[in-house]
Amino acid sequence: MDHDKVTEFLGRFVADLGAAGSAGAVAIGSRLGLYRALAEGPATPGQLAERTGCDTRYLTEWLRGQAAGGYVEYDPRTAEFSLTPEQAFCLADPNGPDLPAAARTVTGYLRAVPQLTEAFRTGEGVAWHEHDDEVFVGCDAFYRPGYVAELVPNWIPALEGVEAKLTAGARVADVGCGLGSTSVLLAQAFPRTTVAGSDYHGASVELARKRAAEAGVGDRVGFEVATAQAFTGTGYDLVTMFDCLHDMGDPVGAARRVRESLAPDGTWLLVEPAAGERVEDTFNPVGRLYYAGSTFLCVPNALSQEGGQALGAQAGEAAIRGVVAQAGFTRFRRAAQSAFNVAYEIRP
Repeated sequence: MDHDKVTEFLGRFVADLGAAGSAGAVAIGSRLGLYRALAEGPATPGQLAERTGCDTRYLTEWLRGQAAGGYVEYDPRTAEFSLTPEQAFCLADPNGPDLPAAARTVTGYLRAVPQLTEAFRTGEGVAWHEHDDEVFVGCDAFYRPGYVAELVPNWIPALEGVEAKLTAGARVADVGCGLGSTSVLLAQAFPRTTVAGSDYHGASVELARKRAAEAGVGDRVGFEVATAQAFTGTGYDLVTMFDCLHDMGDPVGAARRVRESLAPDGTWLLVEPAAGERVEDTFNPVGRLYYAGSTFLCVPNALSQEGGQALGAQAGEAAIRGVVAQAGFTRFRRAAQSAFNVAYEIRP
């Protein structure tokens, strides 16, 4: 045994274990608005306590831990903690990537460790709705900045003829819409277009309706509680699915329903996590992140549903193409790609 390699491995594990605990601390910072308060300017723990109404002793430990992880800065001359512009953008800016939302998602799904432990033994599923509410809200908040950056500016223009249809006024079905962020974004960008969102999770649909109303598009965006295999309507110019096909127990059935629902010249925009075609190509930080989420959320949810195919979050293009072909689609192409996602254009 190489003791230097043991030491190296221990160092990696210590870093990972510290990061796991830090995710909980980030979630607390998000819940309490600590990052936003610190973004106002450098502060000692006592000064941050005055800004937030939180306890100084707890903030002392929290700030020191954040500095140890490189999430905040510390000036030993003044004993003040602060955020760089880059840290503030990632942790405190509502228009930034909202990294604390990811931490809340992780701490939310970690609460399912007892259920997942049993599921590993039995092979049974753990459905999406069985998770803590932090998972639903956290996932939406984490994915939304990526959709804002990519959906209207890049993914829609990459689809043949779709942007012109949406501008003129089209009918869109947003399947697996979750809290409705993508449905609202499409309606806001294309005022003549109507969007029909659907999701099997009733609580998410309730929030989606509320958010559409708050965004002022409730008259053009409707939502229903329905599975991807049973959403209503036909003659859609565009059907969208964002990061959800791989969560479904019967993705082929969902794809067949999409084909039935499309107009003859309609388009299916399918957005899935980016993944290498070979297993070893997914062994990287992004793949690791997706495998963790897939272990706790995607695969268990798929196994809880009829079909139980369980593609997982790193299925890759070949697996997606196979699902699409089984459903009877004949045209499939990679239209666009970002750091985290691939957008496919699929037509009958």
